[in-house]
Amino acid sequence: MTENKKEQYKIILEYIKDLSIETPSASTLLFVRENINSYQMDIDISSLVLKNKSLEITTKLILRDKTNSTEKAFFEIQYATVISIDTSITDKKVISRIVLSDLQKFIYPKIEKIFLDLIKNAGYPNIKFEKNIDFEKMYNDKFN
Repeated sequence: MTENKKEQYKIILEYIKDLSIETPSASTLLFVRENINSYQMDIDISSLVLKNKSLEITTKLILRDKTNSTEKAFFEIQYATVISIDTSITDKKVISRIVLSDLQKFIYPKIEKIFLDLIKNAGYPNIKFEKNIDFEKMYNDKFN
């Protein structure tokens, strides 16, 4: 088990829940390599309460072209993290902050590395994610 600094939660396990990399043809691969800068990252975080009162948090990253181009590739990873939260924490806002910000700041670098390595190995060796995700801001925008 991994504990965070504040010991508000413990990571019980982590795994890749789903992975999809779709490149329909060689011409699409060549086109996307030249236009990968038009691809945008979306992130979605969902949670599920498990029987043992732990939470399964799914962090989904989707990299896709949102333009009208007909030559498109699609990249998605769903990374699940099962955590237990200290039983003394009952405030839903605190739990939301753990799920949407604290945990994400801890696990995201690992998810990003896995995703980037897989995309590079799928034929896109020069891909980079230029923007850092500010999970604190995302949480504050949602709840303040």
